[in-house]
Amino acid sequence: MVTKTQGGAPVAEAEIERKYDLAADRPIPPLVPAGPVTNQADPRVDVLDATYFDTADFRLAQAGITLRRRLGGSDEGWHLKLPVGEDRREELRLPLAGKPDKVPGALAKLVRAHTLGAKLVQAAHLRTERTSYALLDADGRELATLTDDVVTGEAGGDKAHLDRWREIEIELAPGADPAVLQSLERAVVEGGAERSRWPSKLRRLTDELVPSAGGASGSVLTDYLGAQLDALRRNDIGVRRDVEDSVHQMRVACRRLRSGLKTFRRSLDADAAEELAEELRWLGGELGPARDSEVMAARLGEEVKALPAELVLGNVEQLMTRHFAREAEEAKARAIRALDSKRYTKLLQALEKLVGKPRKIKEGKKELRKAVARSDRKLRKAVAAASELEPGAEQDAALHEARKKAKRARYAADAVRPVTGKKLRKWRKNVKAVQSTLGEHHDIVVSREVLRLLGLRAYAENENAFTYGLLHGRSVAGAEAAHRRFAGEWQKVGKGSRPKWLK
Repeated sequence: MVTKTQGGAPVAEAEIERKYDLAADRPIPPLVPAGPVTNQADPRVDVLDATYFDTADFRLAQAGITLRRRLGGSDEGWHLKLPVGEDRREELRLPLAGKPDKVPGALAKLVRAHTLGAKLVQAAHLRTERTSYALLDADGRELATLTDDVVTGEAGGDKAHLDRWREIEIELAPGADPAVLQSLERAVVEGGAERSRWPSKLRRLTDELVPSAGGASGSVLTDYLGAQLDALRRNDIGVRRDVEDSVHQMRVACRRLRSGLKTFRRSLDADAAEELAEELRWLGGELGPARDSEVMAARLGEEVKALPAELVLGNVEQLMTRHFAREAEEAKARAIRALDSKRYTKLLQALEKLVGKPRKIKEGKKELRKAVARSDRKLRKAVAAASELEPGAEQDAALHEARKKAKRARYAADAVRPVTGKKLRKWRKNVKAVQSTLGEHHDIVVSREVLRLLGLRAYAENENAFTYGLLHGRSVAGAEAAHRRFAGEWQKVGKGSRPKWLK
């Protein structure tokens, strides 16, 4: 794996690997031939010396995150490994620089949502005697790398922990077929190795020192809110790295958390839930411009591309690109300022405290059903209010409120899904359709003001504003079509399958 840096910022690549335990006296399992692997290169021997950094209470380890400074081998430097899925991690690298006991700021910032201001200290030290073999196909292409590691580790904490073990690791080469991993695993297991239960060497070494992250808590709301908090933290890293769709996903997690706190506040500490909901509203507001700019740029860009060339007059694409690039830059800076703020850190601390105390949450099936039923009634009331208005700005605003109520109702159904049946899931599907259509309607309405602004800017720059006016006119027809579609979908919500307790 080769990783470059851009302007001092780490750049990541996917890492797909599996680890196996192998007794010290066992030979390396023969992997030639195994599936498409027909040959292996000569062995390479390295001695790797790695210092791992974490908070004193191992907050990164609990989240499955590894942060280290490693000497030796072809990839020495600072490494940050982030969990992505089974067998998959994303590795970010920076070259060796600065003081050896101080984590580079570029990496420390990426994990702030987990450290919550706690200092990163040297938590463990590993020395690995590594023998590696490149595994090749018939054409000499590298498909994977087998490493045979003898590891000696020392971890700190309340009491020192020492260990020594042997493990082998198979890492898939970039672009190689994942099926290769399966073929190699069969050969490894037949050779006497066992799949390791540890996701990393560090986790194996520190298992007795790291507080358990726990599994399902037995609390429906705690598990739901905890999952959204995890998503918030995971996408925090993506937003800081400018990963595609990360702003959207972080905003979704923020909205789900806020919706859950407001919908089920009677099952929680109502005052605390309301306060947290307001803080999440603030955070969503700080993330909003970045996401809105993404959506609008994509939407209007597609609309311009769909027009016949003879109707695109002037430097339309150039003006739009300049406009949205400036907006995106300002919005991204605003989002990062929010993520770096003490207010955001306090919000995460409060959310962590909430989901860490499931016993204080009252959530019998009856209480959960009542909360969902309340969200249904609020949705119906909002739709009724919008239907009484004449087409225009007031009705557009009312339909946007109905959309938000539909989203909250849908999220409520998602939260209680573990204890409900198929009928609520069907109702939730119909509500989602309403929410999606009203979301499209809102995007069209918002685009009108953007098009008006672009038209004025084109005029001020002596550009032809015809195309913006054309798109503005089309948006009116698009909004009317979305409104008609919403009316039909709303009929399904009322007449479709739903639990009796929701009536």
